[in-house]
Amino acid sequence: MPLDKATRQEQLLAYLKENPFATDRELAEHFSVSVQTIRLDRLALGIPQVRERVSRVAKEAYAQVRSLEAREVVGELIDIRLNQSGISILDIEEDMVLERSQIARGHYLFAQANSLAVAIIDAPLVLTGSARVRYKRPVKLGDRVVAKARVKVQRGNTYLVSVYSYVGNDIVFKGQFIVMALNKE
Repeated sequence: MPLDKATRQEQLLAYLKENPFATDRELAEHFSVSVQTIRLDRLALGIPQVRERVSRVAKEAYAQVRSLEAREVVGELIDIRLNQSGISILDIEEDMVLERSQIARGHYLFAQANSLAVAIIDAPLVLTGSARVRYKRPVKLGDRVVAKARVKVQRGNTYLVSVYSYVGNDIVFKGQFIVMALNKE
């Protein structure tokens, strides 16, 4: 049985607090209504489109990063806790895929994970010492890749950072990065 408008809008606000990067299409599926209904609900509640929601959060996250310039991060950085964890989003576009298969080139997934692993370290210069990666399944044109990084171990200026990348609930990439914080000299 469909929810009444007031209940749906209340649940929409709660859902977006937990899933701030859900698209209108994903919201429509979740609430079993049309995309247009979701758009009208967002408008009535003053909730911006997903791109604007991501952009607002990204600006706050980029301000904390010391090791990279914003343009050097592959994907959009949406959450960061320096020396702890971070999250970035990468929307797979046409120039990122193989022409025939429409499957994302692996170096984009690697670059997203590697730049996230470097960005979460609180130092002016951070370099990747080594990486061990696994590609779990193909990523296709139009997919949204959410990478989640976490510092597992820190010894001196060396960090072990684990990165898991997801499309929906599926793990598509995982990597272990050893990164080093260096003096700028």
